[in-house]
Amino acid sequence: MAASLQQTPITFGCRSPPSTQIPTAPTAKLSLTSTFTTGLKIPKLTIKPRSSSSSNTNRSHGAAGARMADTAAGSYATALAEVAQSNGTLEQTAADVEKIEQLFSDPEVSAFFANPTVDEEKKRNVVDEIVKSSELQPHVANFLNILVDMKRTDIVNDIVKEFELVYNSLTETEMAVVTSVVQLDSQHLAQIAKGVQRLTGSKNVRIKTVIDPSLVAGFTIRYGLSGSKLIDMSVKKQLEDIAAQLDLGDIQLAV
Repeated sequence: MAASLQQTPITFGCRSPPSTQIPTAPTAKLSLTSTFTTGLKIPKLTIKPRSSSSSNTNRSHGAAGARMADTAAGSYATALAEVAQSNGTLEQTAADVEKIEQLFSDPEVSAFFANPTVDEEKKRNVVDEIVKSSELQPHVANFLNILVDMKRTDIVNDIVKEFELVYNSLTETEMAVVTSVVQLDSQHLAQIAKGVQRLTGSKNVRIKTVIDPSLVAGFTIRYGLSGSKLIDMSVKKQLEDIAAQLDLGDIQLAV
């Protein structure tokens, strides 16, 4: 699948904080051409179908539609990463993808773009506003416009996940998700990153932060393939362990 990107155009607020990086991707081909108003030339986007040996083989096999969505998301993500790498903006593009993830995590944003009764021109106008308010790069802006044209905004979250995998592979980066009750300061995040780096031996560690009041206090760290490894230092976990040791069953602990 191949596409030529060209730039065009409610400001939505981001609900989760950005991630922090600590230094230390085959089916058919389709030609897509999106022409917008500015006429700005952007590097060609080549979307390569993913092979059966990709990370999709590690996933459970659900409905055919879900597998097709996974394949499409992987292809779009790989293409975006390749454009970013070719023009030397991989880090900036990764930051832009995070902004897109935050925006589309808002149910109102997702519902707006998924609504078939909303004219596509209105959707492009909203893309323009998002581009301006979030200061997205031209090739990322045009990538969003292509998703609108192709009616594939429904897989934005899948594209984000796949992009992270491609980015991590290209940069030898370990992704760690730190969940806490309140936003941790940069010094603590740096310490966590160094700890994850020692555990994994990775060249770089990228921290993504999530806020979860249910933890009561403390934090958790998920890293490894698909977040398979967990370090739980939350008060919630400690209370659960105490309850288990005392055999309190279903008794709810007030905190």
